[in-house]
Amino acid sequence: MVGRGLRGGYTTHAPLHTSEPQRRTALNRVFAAVYTSAIIALLYRHAQNLLLYSPTLLSFSMTLSLLISDLVLAFMWASAQAFRMCPIRRKEFPQNLKRIMKEEDFPGLDVFICTADPYKEPPINVVNTALSLMAYDYPTEKISVYVSDDGGSALTLFAFMEAAKFASHWLPFCREHNIMERSPQVYFASTWNPEIENIKMMYENMKVKIEHIVDKGEVSDEYITDDQQRQAFNKWTKGFTRIDHPTVIQVILDKSQDKDVSGHFLPNLIYVSRQKSKTSPHNFKAGALNVLLRVSAVMTNSPIILTQDCDMYSNDPQTPLRVLCYLSDPAIQSKLAYIQFPQRFHGLNKNDIYASEYKRLFQLNAMGFDGLQGPNYVGSGCFFGRRAFFGSPSTLLPPEIPELSPDHVVDKPIKSQDVLSLAHHVAGCNYENQTKWGSKNGFRYGSLVEDFYTGYRLQCEGWKSLLSNPERAAFLGDVPVNLFDVLGQCKRWCIGLFEVAFSKYNTLIFGSHSMGLLIGLGYSHYAFWPIWFIPVAFYSFLPQLALLNKVSIFPKISEPWFFLYVFLFLGAYGQDFLDFVLAGGTVHRWWNAQRMWMIRGLTCYLFGSVEYLLKSLGISTHGFTLTSKVLDDEQSKRYDQGIFEFGIPSPLFVPLTMAAIINLLSFVLGLTEFLGGSNKEGFGLQMLLTGFIVVNCLPIYGAIALRSDKGKMPTQITVISTFLSVALYSTASLCF
Repeated sequence: MVGRGLRGGYTTHAPLHTSEPQRRTALNRVFAAVYTSAIIALLYRHAQNLLLYSPTLLSFSMTLSLLISDLVLAFMWASAQAFRMCPIRRKEFPQNLKRIMKEEDFPGLDVFICTADPYKEPPINVVNTALSLMAYDYPTEKISVYVSDDGGSALTLFAFMEAAKFASHWLPFCREHNIMERSPQVYFASTWNPEIENIKMMYENMKVKIEHIVDKGEVSDEYITDDQQRQAFNKWTKGFTRIDHPTVIQVILDKSQDKDVSGHFLPNLIYVSRQKSKTSPHNFKAGALNVLLRVSAVMTNSPIILTQDCDMYSNDPQTPLRVLCYLSDPAIQSKLAYIQFPQRFHGLNKNDIYASEYKRLFQLNAMGFDGLQGPNYVGSGCFFGRRAFFGSPSTLLPPEIPELSPDHVVDKPIKSQDVLSLAHHVAGCNYENQTKWGSKNGFRYGSLVEDFYTGYRLQCEGWKSLLSNPERAAFLGDVPVNLFDVLGQCKRWCIGLFEVAFSKYNTLIFGSHSMGLLIGLGYSHYAFWPIWFIPVAFYSFLPQLALLNKVSIFPKISEPWFFLYVFLFLGAYGQDFLDFVLAGGTVHRWWNAQRMWMIRGLTCYLFGSVEYLLKSLGISTHGFTLTSKVLDDEQSKRYDQGIFEFGIPSPLFVPLTMAAIINLLSFVLGLTEFLGGSNKEGFGLQMLLTGFIVVNCLPIYGAIALRSDKGKMPTQITVISTFLSVALYSTASLCF
């Protein structure tokens, strides 16, 4: 397929974008048919054993447990096949844009950056993200950057006031030197020559100022240089708190007035802290994005919106031009809701020990989605058409006031009293009452994973999306460097995904009906992601406890069923390995990715499922928490060395440590029996499974017994896990 542009009277035969199917698609379909037959055979064996060969309660319970585990594995494997049925790869040709469109005809771009805590998300990092986006190879008068500060912090506002001064030097510098890394922090860390000393000194001075006021915790008078700044900071009164305060909207840069040192106009830069009240729900990030959607509609109303995490800086200044390659194609633009770029990360250690790259989620599965109706929205690096937030492609669902409509033309300056007054009004905490915001209009409420839910609902309405995955990453972000933050983030996702799975918009039923079976299955693979804990937990404990009690639960090596188990294991792992490596992954990274799948199954998948259940029963649980973006030097050093970071005495680590202990004991005992010649055939599969898990648990054993640094497994976790393991073994011995 080739997308051709036609706009403004210009025609061209040069393609703006192309797409091609992956070569392995036919093989994937053949393998899926064969593997499905093997799954059916396995389920038949379980059913036969359950009905005919389970004379005791114990044997019935064990067979039922294995059946449930394998049913979950079968469902998750089958739903993942949706990504393998017709994956495609796209390519854009931004150099051809000039043949069909002049720069003055480029559409406006509103950039949304969300931050919520100056101590977990350092303002200097947010500033670097904003500066990298303001410096796009795009007409500056077309760019407006909106910063949502859900922490309501004067520290963040001060940081952006300083950033605005630096931007007047940084943007001309980027244009003059045509640099690719337009995050100042990244550029100065990777480049040195005498010519950049002056601007580097400016950046360092700005950084020192910002970090000093963050350390101090307030913006003191010595840093307030004029009456306009003083008036802005006077809004932070004694009664102003992060959960109870009025709306603050500050126009820091106005593209119609503010110029850089070379005489070019600067982009708009607007700080927004929406009104908060203890008595009004704020709907987390989705609520903040909807406020930006309304405020930007009043002030600029650009037809394109970029949503960006505060730590994801631009790595390619031509990214908006890649977006225009699709939006300029009349064959697809009418139904195109968004263009998603994969989340990619800098600072990953060599072997990515925590599998933070999420290669399947952000790249492999996204290409599979792209061949169906388009990838899911992943919260950052996504360019939306504003029209997509107001009804289906065929039916506009107008907002409550005309100034918020996607086709509204803003004809007043952004600093005019009328515009600012209305902007404050639509940012109020009670504005959404009795409206369709969050349900029919804007970003959708009802799930902690507002990105997944919003993209899903838009596609159910008939919108399509596209994946752009250029060789040079469009954006690069930070990754957590300790295991607790990795698992905490994933646990939050699990709760949000279950909120979608068990809503009236269930992905399997409503989604399949609205979009088709394949894409419904694809979304269901994510929505039911947490149920991985069922097979992981069963297979981490049940065969091992049986082995400790010398009970065989799998076929003997000499039986034909043995080869079925081997095929199912090697087939699933082999296909996964092939996909991973052919997508540019390494063997070590694949190994760590499958290890982290097991770790998540015993930690965040399990605890996320329990927390969702408690929440559904009305039992209070912890609310939304941010993943810290602050780096600890010792943790960073251990992470770079590939050493797992435990350190925190969290209940998350208890089931994981128990599994490590029980598998090691059962493997040692089983190996002793095996070498002694006792029932070698009967325990073959149990020994292979247990040995495989033991190898995966090597970092845990090291953290328990071989390390003395602060990242070792906390003693209390080891003691509790050992006690519970003994209790579990004793209970199992009574049953067996």
